[in-house]
Amino acid sequence: MDQHTIDNGRLSAVIKADGAELCSLRAADGTELLWQAGPVWPRHAPVLFPIVGRLKDDRLHHGGVSYPMTQHGFARDRRFTWEEHGPLGCRLSLTDDAETRTRYPFAFRLDIAYALEDESLDIRYRLSNPGDVELPASLGAHPAFRWPLADGIPKDAHEITFETDEPAPVSRLDNGLLGDTGFPTPVEGRRLRLNEALFAEDALILRHPASRSVRYAAPGTPDAPVIEVSWTGFEQLGLWSKAGGDFLCIEPWRGFTSPAGFDGDFSQKPGLMHIPPGEVLELGYRVTIA
Repeated sequence: MDQHTIDNGRLSAVIKADGAELCSLRAADGTELLWQAGPVWPRHAPVLFPIVGRLKDDRLHHGGVSYPMTQHGFARDRRFTWEEHGPLGCRLSLTDDAETRTRYPFAFRLDIAYALEDESLDIRYRLSNPGDVELPASLGAHPAFRWPLADGIPKDAHEITFETDEPAPVSRLDNGLLGDTGFPTPVEGRRLRLNEALFAEDALILRHPASRSVRYAAPGTPDAPVIEVSWTGFEQLGLWSKAGGDFLCIEPWRGFTSPAGFDGDFSQKPGLMHIPPGEVLELGYRVTIA
């Protein structure tokens, strides 16, 4: 089965086996809320694993061996196995195999579950370490929502409202790696006014956000949907768009791209989770249409 649709009459979602990727999220009136993978960026909501961002020279060094590892890891390009699928939810899994071990020399199992509840889609990640050594990894969500939220609304009429004030400096990328972490935040209290210039230098990264939820809306436009994204277990937040793309990515992460000066053993990379043998880490996020 290539994809599965879930529908509770208030929301519907389509999930693909390839990458366990959410590729459609529609409101009850049929309004599509996700970017539909246009040529500017051919994805919808990829799963970032076992890294978020990039490693220097796209190489993972571990135990004296160098492995190829492309941006955001390989999970988004692997076919997951269906474990469960029903009218309101589904669960898929990915485990290590001979091919993954040529790029990432660790045992793992990643389960991703999708479930509809009222006006919300709940996405849960369960990362298990079945091996006998510690599992170092990062994991991130990368959903791309429509921007503008409805036809005819200017992009700069939109804003993100954080759960609480976000005064801390933000980070920016330097050739795909983590650059200076001391940029003044464009967030004004709890409010981030959106415009394309924010993303002229790639993603906006909040390394330690105080908030655990955001509200994405176009105030004063009652015909536009309002999207709330909340998360548990994730520790960073990325915001990203791309010139020519009518989308805004709101990305809860556990981990981040390598600092520009880091080229050591992967197990020492800043921002990683370290899961002991036999243990499990659970994370999740929720999309609510208000």
